[in-house]
Amino acid sequence: MSKIFLTLGALNATLCVMLGAFGAHALKARLGPELLATWQTAVQYHFLHALGLLVVGMLARQMPDARGLHWAGWLMLTGVLLFSGSLYALCLTGVRGLGAITPAGGAAFIAAWAVLAWVSWRS
Repeated sequence: MSKIFLTLGALNATLCVMLGAFGAHALKARLGPELLATWQTAVQYHFLHALGLLVVGMLARQMPDARGLHWAGWLMLTGVLLFSGSLYALCLTGVRGLGAITPAGGAAFIAAWAVLAWVSWRS
């Protein structure tokens, strides 16, 4: 399990740097200030949760018997896909309805951190 989350965390962090640079350079002239700020929010939350995936991977190495740790990792990944993914898509397509998906990703982020706290407390 640790190898999966360490790899996912590293790949997501790589993607964050690429998407951040894409936003700063390629999208700067194409998006208005509001959508550019939305893109930056997507990258910020994506990056924070890429680091969270790395934390889950490291904890999985330290606490291999910790039950529920995998849930925290999968919820973080789900949050990235729903929260950041919907914001990226909104910025690129202009389809405002995609913003309706974003709160589900936020809920997944909250659940991931709550599960991580619960696992840490019980271990």
